[in-house]
Amino acid sequence: MQIQVLKSKIHRVKITQAELNYVGSITIDEDLMDAANLIENEKVQIVNVNNGERLETYVITGERGSGQVCLNGPAARKAQVGDVVIIISYAGMEIEEAKKHKPVVIFPDDRNRII
Repeated sequence: MQIQVLKSKIHRVKITQAELNYVGSITIDEDLMDAANLIENEKVQIVNVNNGERLETYVITGERGSGQVCLNGPAARKAQVGDVVIIISYAGMEIEEAKKHKPVVIFPDDRNRII
């Protein structure tokens, strides 16, 4: 049996853009993606600290070093520029593997840069 466990988390980044007229997803600075062990098209959960909204979408690679965190499509209605969000990914694992698993958690600064 597999269970879902925390794979990685970008803790408290700021939304830099919200693009309603887009197919969908969240665009994330490639530096943040690398640090958090996220890949393009990976499913993520977004938790908005400012308003309590939660949503699931997938990752699009953003410009490296830009600090970009952009909600696209309908998700753009779930946050305002400047809102603080937590980006979470999960992985399915066998229970014994999950007991040994260590998730990657990063804490960017107030400009969405790796500390």
